[in-house]
Amino acid sequence: MASCFKDESSLFRFVVKEGNGIKGLVDSGLTEVPARYIQPPHQRIYKQQLAASPENIVIDLSELDGPNHDQVVKAIAHAGETLGFFQVVNHGVPLELLESLKAAAHKFFGQPAEKKAAYLKGASSCPNVNYGTSYLPDKEDALQWRDFVNMIYTTDADALEFWPNECKQEALEYLKTSTEIVKRLLEALFGNLGVKVEDSRLDALTGLRKVHMNFYPPCPNPELTVGVMRHSDMGMLTVLLQDGIGGLYMKKGENTPPGNEEWIEVPPIHGALVINIGDTLQILSNGRYISAEHTVRTTSTAPRVSIPVFNAPHPVVKIGPLPELVARDGVARYRELTFEEYRNNLHEKDREGKNALKFATV
Repeated sequence: MASCFKDESSLFRFVVKEGNGIKGLVDSGLTEVPARYIQPPHQRIYKQQLAASPENIVIDLSELDGPNHDQVVKAIAHAGETLGFFQVVNHGVPLELLESLKAAAHKFFGQPAEKKAAYLKGASSCPNVNYGTSYLPDKEDALQWRDFVNMIYTTDADALEFWPNECKQEALEYLKTSTEIVKRLLEALFGNLGVKVEDSRLDALTGLRKVHMNFYPPCPNPELTVGVMRHSDMGMLTVLLQDGIGGLYMKKGENTPPGNEEWIEVPPIHGALVINIGDTLQILSNGRYISAEHTVRTTSTAPRVSIPVFNAPHPVVKIGPLPELVARDGVARYRELTFEEYRNNLHEKDREGKNALKFATV
């Protein structure tokens, strides 16, 4: 522990309560990871767990408009059924915007702590903007090695008024341009299942949208920590921009026995966006598509940023297996509930891995 911290309480106050974050911890001259950030062995990823032949699917979205439409839909569906994630290129989001977005993230997290602390929970003037560190630091035994700022979208006007000046223009444009990607992918995924979901229903299922900027400072002992614990996303689809450093890993397979998991690194590809399926889409598809369990490893080399856009249902929207699929399968693998019920349970219970899905499982 850096010499300026007398005990774990003063460390926690500095990092979490005062808003200095992991970046402030590293900037203080930290030379080794404090005990509170050392993850239990089962949370870490070891070299022997990495898949020998990484299976990464890169899909050219522009081909959805051409003669290869059917083959592209099959490739999207296959990735959704087997891995829960894939990468897309020629997706329509300007590459210049993606570069500006990464620079804007670095600009926000590079500010003095008091500037960022204005967005701490309970201090922010806007409930739709939240700056913090780890996930639920007051409840976690081992903290995660990342800082974040979370921006929930309501209207363009609110975003431009309340989102941080350092990144609001880029974040808003990223959210808006990624919306078309989500719509096209969901049309392909539902079409592959032979079901038609009306536009109004799709809008409700993806109506809760937010831009989440992650910042992972370099770590003196990356083998002991994680940037983000193992989890799956709650919503429908996540659109993720990662920089060129790498560190995102997806779990291969749904029911691998503990200790025998294989993890696939999602390599950074310039101009590509990572798409991963969330729990809500797994529920709606009656288990046909699988949400991607993933984690983030830390690095000692350089600060890393990643910027997902989460697309989830409005809280009051009911989620459950689509009736056409239940009739075809002869069984409903998940019960119907509101997204708010699902989300509240996830926040109250162990979020590790895909434990949250047990709450919805019949």
